Amino acid sequence: MITWTDIANWLLMHGIRILIILALAVLLWYFIRKALPPLVSRTVSKAKGESKRGLEKRTQTLVGVITGAGRIIIAVVAVLMILTEIGLPVGPILAGFGVIGIAVGFGAQYLIRDLIAGIFILLENQYRVGDMAKVAGVDGMVEYVTLRKTVLRDFDGVVHHIPNGEIKVASNYSRHFSRVNFSIPVAYGTDLDHAFSVINRIGSELALDKNWKDKFITPPSALRVNKLGDSGIDIKILCDVKPLEQWAIMGELRLRLKKAFDAEHIEIPWPHTKVYFGNEPSKNE
Repeated sequence: MITWTDIANWLLMHGIRILIILALAVLLWYFIRKALPPLVSRTVSKAKGESKRGLEKRTQTLVGVITGAGRIIIAVVAVLMILTEIGLPVGPILAGFGVIGIAVGFGAQYLIRDLIAGIFILLENQYRVGDMAKVAGVDGMVEYVTLRKTVLRDFDGVVHHIPNGEIKVASNYSRHFSRVNFSIPVAYGTDLDHAFSVINRIGSELALDKNWKDKFITPPSALRVNKLGDSGIDIKILCDVKPLEQWAIMGELRLRLKKAFDAEHIEIPWPHTKVYFGNEPSKNE
């Protein structure tokens, strides 16, 4: 018969050890959370060609993945040690897990594929938390990356969970720099030299504007006549900007070009359609 004395003795012997295991697990987790970010930051800072913001995003991504894996490892080890302290045989439990692992091994092949793909994504620095990317055909902001999956939020606010093993192509819109790349049409009767001059002037003014100059790497300029279209002539405009700034700059540049074209009497064409009812009118009418 178990007495209160037996319970007290057990608690004194094993309870204190269990508390020590839990305390060590908590301290180890606290140490990882505090020591890991600066350690990873110093490591990734040695990478060449990365901007300060790029290094911060890579650090954030790696810290998230490593702390997630570390949390699982600490929890599993602590539970096994506590089970041993309680008196439950850990060996048969692990053997049972091994049998279960063999049974579900064929079903876990996709999980293994996801983990391997996640490792390569991190090693090759394909994208980081905070990057704008197209992953497995989905455009959006990278919100979370683990060894198993990538989480993106698209432009409509929808969150997409993509297994890393499903990712065949990943396009990063914000690696090192972004590019403004669009065409603006002008009417066929437009003096193209004059149109190029106006575009280059507006691009230079925008690049020197105190509210916008820090976002530019190169000023916007007219590159070439890109297309002779059905309704007008398309002029290609290009410039390099800081990551993720291309959409705001394109919007502001289009606004300023529209105002400048109106002031300079440069027509932006639109499709025209002539509709006749009945017979075509004669030239004398």
